Amino acid sequence: MEEDFEFGSPEEQKFSVDRYEEMLRNEDQYFFDAKAFESIIEYYFSKNDFVNALQVTEFASSQHPFETSFLLRKAQLLISTLNFDDALTVLAKAELLEPSESDIYLFRGSVYSATCQDELAEENYMKALELTDSKEEVYYQLANLYQARGEFNKAIHYLQKNLKLNKDNQDALYEIAYCYDIMEKQEESIKFYLKFIDTDPYSFAAWYNLGNAYHKTGDFDAAIDAYDYAILIKDNFSSAYFNKGNALVNLDRYAEAIDVYKQTFEHETPSADTYCAIGECYEKLERMDEARQYYKKAVKLDSGQSDAWFGIGVTLDFEERYFESLHFYKKALELDAENPDYWFAIADARYKLKQFDQSIEAYAKVVELNPTDSDAWLDYSSLLFEQSRLVDAIEVISDAIKCNPEVATLYYRMVAYLFASGKYNDALNYLELALNVDPEKHYLLFEYLPQLQGNQIIVDIIKRYSENR
Repeated sequence: MEEDFEFGSPEEQKFSVDRYEEMLRNEDQYFFDAKAFESIIEYYFSKNDFVNALQVTEFASSQHPFETSFLLRKAQLLISTLNFDDALTVLAKAELLEPSESDIYLFRGSVYSATCQDELAEENYMKALELTDSKEEVYYQLANLYQARGEFNKAIHYLQKNLKLNKDNQDALYEIAYCYDIMEKQEESIKFYLKFIDTDPYSFAAWYNLGNAYHKTGDFDAAIDAYDYAILIKDNFSSAYFNKGNALVNLDRYAEAIDVYKQTFEHETPSADTYCAIGECYEKLERMDEARQYYKKAVKLDSGQSDAWFGIGVTLDFEERYFESLHFYKKALELDAENPDYWFAIADARYKLKQFDQSIEAYAKVVELNPTDSDAWLDYSSLLFEQSRLVDAIEVISDAIKCNPEVATLYYRMVAYLFASGKYNDALNYLELALNVDPEKHYLLFEYLPQLQGNQIIVDIIKRYSENR
């Protein structure tokens, strides 16, 4: 005997599920109307119990063989469990019963999309679009398809169509940001979000994405304003606080950034990333004890946080505890062996510990990983020069110039090395090159080798360039 409950109420659902499970226990056959079956399926689906949900669709289809909705539910469950071939078979049955049902083509499109059959996916999504009065989901799936194919302008087109029907779709707002980001079109992204905000000024997701777009263009003040609006609308928006902190860091406003990072703790469990970010701010403020405290909190939460291990090393290095700092630099390197910053720090620490051969090896690794780091090339060659390895120093600077032909500092250093090795003509040739690249930096030559200030030929060449400017 059925009880009278409001359809869709928790009580109605519980009654139906209890009655269904009683039927299974009794190995009996009870009759359920279509609405009751829908409620039971939804119950198991909401619990991610797809096995039982599928079993209910079988019972439902046997009692209501002409109800397409149960076949669609079954197909949806099969897709969720990656049983794509079975899902297509069920959808074919549904199409025989009700060929004008748009969800058949929507679900079929998702199967083809998941199995990288893009043309068939597009064909079915377009068919669904023709048949449905509710186009929002189809637009979103089409956008996902085009995004996966790298057709980001098409993806944006359909995401915007989706948002016209449902401006509260935060996923669509974030996906648009992603597409513009991949195409490196931040200015267009900014225009879109400003226009969207004009129609929906209380969308915290739009303000947040606008902030991110400003951030990527380097307009950190505008980014902070956008994050502030997002926070004003949603005061527990942890990501907005965190990104605002990052923007403040980029403006060297470290004390303010620390306060903002700490505000995230009021709304979410502290993360290793946030602890590490706070540590970096204290490090920039040269408050090394506090920096180290937060770096340690980060590695306690996540021992794989390489930047935090590295940060501990930096604080120790600042205190001239080079042997200890080396230990933590190595810990960071174990987690990220291809990070040139870690190798650079190790090279510097080994130099300070007078472990010159090991320092040279580390510098070689730095420039291998990051050949555009002119400072690393200069330090590397300088160490070789100090070790009286003039030929090696010249060879290293020569490689540096090949990798960085626009960096005048490297040419001036080459002039110094060539003079020191007695190769005067070559030195003068490089001096001409250096002056062509940037004549105003000629003082670097004298900083490195002050004795060259007494060389009249060099002074005359520099004077000639200065007069001709």
